[in-house]
Amino acid sequence: MIFTKEEYNSRLIAIKEQMNKRALEILIITDPSNMNYTTGYDGYSFYVPQGVIISLDYEEPIWFGRMQDSKGAKVTSFLKEENILGYPEDLIQDPPQHPYDYVTDFLKTKNWANKNIGVEMDSYYYTAECHARLVSQCPNATFLDANLLVTWIRLIKSKDEIKYMKDASVLVQLGMQRAYDTIKPGIRQSEVAGNIQQALLKGTGDMGGEYAGLGMILASGVSASASHLTPTDKKFNHDEGTIIELGGVKNRYHCPMSRTVYIGKPDSKTDETLKITNEAVENAINFVKPGNTAHDVAVAFWDILAKYGLEKDSRCGYSIGLGYPPDWGEHTLSIRKNDMTVLQPNVTFHLMAGMWMDTWGLEISESIRVTEKGCELFCNFPRSLHLI
Repeated sequence: MIFTKEEYNSRLIAIKEQMNKRALEILIITDPSNMNYTTGYDGYSFYVPQGVIISLDYEEPIWFGRMQDSKGAKVTSFLKEENILGYPEDLIQDPPQHPYDYVTDFLKTKNWANKNIGVEMDSYYYTAECHARLVSQCPNATFLDANLLVTWIRLIKSKDEIKYMKDASVLVQLGMQRAYDTIKPGIRQSEVAGNIQQALLKGTGDMGGEYAGLGMILASGVSASASHLTPTDKKFNHDEGTIIELGGVKNRYHCPMSRTVYIGKPDSKTDETLKITNEAVENAINFVKPGNTAHDVAVAFWDILAKYGLEKDSRCGYSIGLGYPPDWGEHTLSIRKNDMTVLQPNVTFHLMAGMWMDTWGLEISESIRVTEKGCELFCNFPRSLHLI
């Protein structure tokens, strides 16, 4: 366990309070981040059906998953062995059988198949087939959408969660520095990406890193005009900009950072746009403090862009912390106009200023923690255009 039993208990109390408010007697969690948050389970097993069941009447959650992954639950979670359920191997990818046949049978044995059951309807890992099995095989249950119930509880981080994000910030800065050190004309993107990944995982003499919830973003030239392209074997060229977005990860807690590199002498448009974007980021940071809203931060950012006649359609930030593929965002707070989420101490988010133009692009970002009186940046790494 990477947290104390007391911390897990406090999380469960908060979850059960929300369940009571929504008249939920049972909650089935399938988001891997929420599974980790409630039990400590950490395994790369989310490609098959798995989940955590929380009952108002049970002290501990119940983990269910593939039988061979149940050993991982015993190793990584705080759960008693009787609360770790492994379904048989012959239910894996063998229609018409399905792992949720096992889940529905379990609900019936516990007399839970006629309860108000919350499910994460918009979770990546709760498929239409999973839901169909529950509904058809538990006709007396009432299924209600509990999407983001747990995720919103994760918005405010504990002292230990902040520590892991600070550890991750050390790792992401190592990765970005490796990018700066290895990008050269004629070198393949894939070679640089390998160097970056080595730095992110090797870490320091005291700690190593982990795989990120979002893959490495690295694109050059016209490809940098798109937001989520990944490294290829294309070579770096003179007079091209490269956007880089990385995430340091410690105990599944993320610290993302984006920067832009240019080989040669940048044209005035690129140089000026980055300076304006950086000014917008600085202005937004000035508005990050308890009591302000995500909207306030967004307005501060867009006011600067508007002053110079620049436009940006996409949001410029989102909540971060615990994450698994395919994303490191928490799907709660967004830094955009009309998101009235109130900032509180230990809310953490990625202020992501990506400017993707017709034939080129740039990115700069900061991972930020709201403090008692203002905010702090997780990283201390120059945001200026890095020239090679």
